[in-house]
Amino acid sequence: MNIKQYLDSTYLKTASQAGLSESHNVLVVEKFIQEAIDENFKLIMIRPDMVSIARKMITAADSNVQIGTVIDFPEGKSGVEAKLNEAMDAIQDGADDLDFVCNYEAFKEGNVDLVKEEILKCTQLGLDNNKVVKWIIEVAALDDKQIIQLSALIKNVVVSNFKEEYFNSVFVKSSTGFFKTENDLPNGATVSSIILMLENASPLPIKAAGGVRTYEEALGMIRLGVKRIGTSGAKAIANGESTQSGY
Repeated sequence: MNIKQYLDSTYLKTASQAGLSESHNVLVVEKFIQEAIDENFKLIMIRPDMVSIARKMITAADSNVQIGTVIDFPEGKSGVEAKLNEAMDAIQDGADDLDFVCNYEAFKEGNVDLVKEEILKCTQLGLDNNKVVKWIIEVAALDDKQIIQLSALIKNVVVSNFKEEYFNSVFVKSSTGFFKTENDLPNGATVSSIILMLENASPLPIKAAGGVRTYEEALGMIRLGVKRIGTSGAKAIANGESTQSGY
C-alpha cells in the first residue's frame, strides 16, 4: 500500500491566521505545493486564491499531484449561489477537487431543504465539470445523531440524483480543522465519528480530515475504510513520524 496516495497535504491558513505577511504566506504555500510534487502525494489542498499558483507549479513539474480547494470555508453559511460562483472560479483556475463546507448550522436548525438544495446543485456543478466533490460536515459541531443524519442526507441526495458511476467522486468529509471546540476537545476526525460516517454515508467514500497525526493513526483510518486523509503533516506521516501540526 502506498499511503501517500491517501494523503491530501493541506495548508489552509490565511496570512493573518499564520501570523505572516501575504508574501511570506505565499512562500509557505509554494513550499507545501513543491513538497507534494516531490513526495507524490495524492493532492495538495489549498485556499481558492492559491489554486492558480499550484496549477502553474504542477504543470511545470509535469506532476500528477491533484489540486483541491475549499468552498465557503470555514463556516459554510453562504447561500447556494455564492457557493456555486466560488466553485466555478476555482474550476476555471484549475482545481480538481472541490471541498464544500456544508451549511451544518442550517441543518441543525432544521432547514433541511436548503441543505439538500446546496448538495444537489453544487455536486451537479462539480460532476458536470469532471471534478471530485467533498462535503465537509464539521463533526465537532455535531452530536452523534446529527453526524448520522447529515451523512445519510448527503448520501440520499447523491444516490437519488446521480448515476452509480459517480458515487466514488462524492465524498463526505469530517472537518475543516478551524472549528473552535470547548475544553480542547478534538475538532477533527475521531475514530467514533468516522465510523458513524462510514456506516451512514455508504456507498459514498469518506475523507478523514484533521486529528490524524501518525502513520499508525493514518493506517488505522484506512483500515476502517477511509479513502482520503487530510493533514498538514503529510510528509511526517508518510515517513512514519508524528506530526505536531494542529491539523
